Amino acid sequence: MATSRALALLAFAAFLIFFGVVLVKVPRVDLSVAILIGLALAGYDLWTQLGPGRRL
Repeated sequence: MATSRALALLAFAAFLIFFGVVLVKVPRVDLSVAILIGLALAGYDLWTQLGPGRRL
């Protein structure tokens, strides 16, 4: 259980780092907004699946 939670958090961290590099290297407002919306949705999904009170 703890392993799957740790791997999910590691995958999300890699996702954030990847898109952070894209945002730094390609500074476009429209791309930034689309990426930030996608990251927010992925973060919300991760929180609802692994948040407090949830068991795997």
